[in-house]
Amino acid sequence: MIPTDAKFNGQVVIVTGASSGIGRACAIHLAGLGAKVVVNYSTNQEEGQKTLDTIKNSGGAGLLVQADVSKEDDVARLFARTIEVFGRLDVLVSNAGLQQDATFLEMTLAQWQKVIDVNLTGQFLCCRQAARQFVAQSKKNNDSSGSQPLSIGKIVLMSSVHDVIPWAGHVNYAASKGGIMMFMRSISQELAPYKIRVNSVSPGAIKTSINKEVWSDPEKYKGLLELIPYRRIGTPEDVAKAVAWLACDDSDYVNGETLYIDGGMTLYPEFADNG
Repeated sequence: MIPTDAKFNGQVVIVTGASSGIGRACAIHLAGLGAKVVVNYSTNQEEGQKTLDTIKNSGGAGLLVQADVSKEDDVARLFARTIEVFGRLDVLVSNAGLQQDATFLEMTLAQWQKVIDVNLTGQFLCCRQAARQFVAQSKKNNDSSGSQPLSIGKIVLMSSVHDVIPWAGHVNYAASKGGIMMFMRSISQELAPYKIRVNSVSPGAIKTSINKEVWSDPEKYKGLLELIPYRRIGTPEDVAKAVAWLACDDSDYVNGETLYIDGGMTLYPEFADNG
């Protein structure tokens, strides 16, 4: 059972892309801390249901909602359904993202556009909807002056170490993640007077299905570890714990920041022996 003093007890959280990987781990972890979690999926209802079942089987509360975050109407429906069932929103974990890899010379416009639409435009649509909801709730409670001590709403965006590390062969993905950094910093600056906090998490190599080809192959895994000073691959739970910290009141004075969950991958490990 979830303890009554859990950090997110009674709070409502939307996690986009929660049918697998990091999104699933975030949804389950936040539910374990007392949150009512809206589990969003785009196409795989069965996997989304598995996330929700795990939450409910552990005594948590949740809701499954299909929505393609790159579509404005879908995003509006996701948030409307959340408010219809739970009456409010406290946290958005804007996690949904994908890769469609190709060399730059061979990359099609469709491959470029799909990744930008989901990874970057999807962040815009979800964050805008969340911010509007937070402000509306605050006005309804006659508390829109910014004088309250704690945030009226929290947003955590999922980025990647490739917001700072170039990645040949993945330029659409890297461009989308680099865009997330400046998008996050810009809206955090704009929304701060409303007492809305916006931060992002940038994972490194995390053991999910998206990179199974690397971590399941002993030789490739060995090469991967050379890029990680801490000498282990991360887990989705490593990221989920960081997301929970940024979304709770323990980090109330943290705004517009990116937290790298990468075992030191961004520390230029090739220079560990003087280059």
